Amino acid sequence: MPQLLEGLFNGISIGSVLLIAALGLAIVFGLMGVINLAHGELMMLGAYTTFVVQNCFKPLGEPWLSYYIWAALPIAFIVAALAGLALERGVIRFLYGRPLETLLATWGVSLILRQFVRSVNGAMVIGIVLFCLLFFGGISILSRRIDWSRIRSWATPIILTLSLGITTAVSILLFKSGQEAITRPWFSARNVDVTAPKWLQGGLPIGSFQVPYARVFIICLTIICILGTYWFLNRSIWGLRIRAVTQNRSMSSCLGIPTQKVDALTFSLGSGLAGIAGCAITLLGSVGPNTGQNYIVDTFMVVVVGGVGNLVGTIIAALVIGTVSYIIGSGTLALMLPPVESLKPLVDLLTFFATTSMAKVLVFALIIAFLQVRPSGIFPQKGRMVDG
Repeated sequence: MPQLLEGLFNGISIGSVLLIAALGLAIVFGLMGVINLAHGELMMLGAYTTFVVQNCFKPLGEPWLSYYIWAALPIAFIVAALAGLALERGVIRFLYGRPLETLLATWGVSLILRQFVRSVNGAMVIGIVLFCLLFFGGISILSRRIDWSRIRSWATPIILTLSLGITTAVSILLFKSGQEAITRPWFSARNVDVTAPKWLQGGLPIGSFQVPYARVFIICLTIICILGTYWFLNRSIWGLRIRAVTQNRSMSSCLGIPTQKVDALTFSLGSGLAGIAGCAITLLGSVGPNTGQNYIVDTFMVVVVGGVGNLVGTIIAALVIGTVSYIIGSGTLALMLPPVESLKPLVDLLTFFATTSMAKVLVFALIIAFLQVRPSGIFPQKGRMVDG
C-alpha cells in the first residue's frame, strides 16, 4: 500500500505537468485546429526564462532568492505568450485550414528556437532588436502615406533588404570586436540547473514515504491554471468570443467579432500556459534545448485521448497517462502483484516494461487500442477542426 500511494502521488505530479502543457495545446490544437509542433519549445522558453529570473535574484540573496518563483511564473507566461503571438502573426495566420503546412511550418520553428537557445548571445539580440526597429519602424512610417497601398508591393522588399543589410553589417562589427561579454553564448547546448526555492526543498513525511514540496506546488499550480482557464473560457467576454469563433467562424465575423484578434489571443493564451508548464518542469530537473521534445508527444496524446478541445477530458487523460506511465515505468505495479505462480508471466511482462522508455511504449500501445474503440477520445467535442 505505501508503494502504491507513493506511485500514485508521483504519477499525479507528472500528470500535472502534462496537464499544464496539454491545457495550452488543447486550446491551440483543440479550439483552433492548429497542429503546433513548436509547443514544446514554448515550454523550453518558459524554463529558460525561469533560469534567467533565478540568476537575476541571486545577487539579492536571501530572503528574496526564495521568492524568485513568484516572479518567474508571470514572466514565463508573458515571454511564451509573446513568442506565440509572434508565431501566430508571422506564420500561423497564413496557414489556417491547411494542417499539413502548419505542421511543417511549426516543426521548422521548433528547430529554429532550439538552435536559437544554443547560440543566442548579446550580438544576436542586438541584431534582432535592430532589425525589428528598422523594418517594422519603416513599415509603420510608410503605412501612414495615402498611397501606401499602391507602393507597398515594391517598398516592403526594399525596406526588408535595407534592414537585413544594416543588421548584418552591425552584427559582423560586433563579432569582430572580440568582446567576450557580447559574443559569448548565454546558454550553449548544455543543460542548465534551476534550484528550487528553500521553501520548496524537502518534503512532508507521510507514513513510510515523503511527499516532495515541489511536486505539491506543481499540483496546486495545475489546479490554479485549470480554474483560471475554465473561468476565462466560460465566464469572460473574450472567452465567449473564442468559443463563438470555434463553433462558427463566418457567423462570428458577421456579428462583429474580431476573428483575427481572437485567433491571436487564443494562440497567445495557449503559448503562455506552455510557458508556465516550462517553469514547473524546472522544479523536476535540469533543462536544455531539447527539453520540450520530451513532453510534446505526451501532450498530444493527452489532448487526443481526452477529446480534442474538451477541458474535462484533457484533465482525466493527463492524470491517467501520467499515473499509469509512472506506476509501470517505476516497477511499482509489478511489485504489487502477489508472488503467485499463475501470475508469474504477468509479473515478467510488467518487469520488462519497468523502465521509463518501455513504459511509454506500453502506454502508447494501450492508447492505440483505446482509440480503436473511441477514435474521438473520451469526450468528443465539435469545433472548427471537426466542422471543417
